[in-house]
Amino acid sequence: QLVESGGGSVQAGGSLRLSCATSTYMFGSYCMGWFRQEPGKEREGVATFDGRSSATYYGDSVKGRYTISKDNAKNILYLQMNRLKPEDTAMYYCAADGCGNWFQGRYNYWGQGTQVTVS
Repeated sequence: QLVESGGGSVQAGGSLRLSCATSTYMFGSYCMGWFRQEPGKEREGVATFDGRSSATYYGDSVKGRYTISKDNAKNILYLQMNRLKPEDTAMYYCAADGCGNWFQGRYNYWGQGTQVTVS
């Protein structure tokens, strides 16, 4: 189970931090990440954290502005979003799966989403 929090409304140039809480077994060696989607548009991959290696990956549109990280003690995945732009407005979803599935484009575990609005 994945539970997101931290969304909200912010002015352009501002920051938000999203959190995704999950269970210990999923948190360990799984790949986890963030996606976003606006109504009527395709889902976009935002950031990935590879639990096996701690490598991180980012979508081109957020590189240099977003940072994905994990707090292993709390089993929480974070997405720090800085220098937000109106085009970052979307529903943001946390996802997880075994990394074999993840890098084949399969994501079987999802949170309920948290809305981010940038004006």
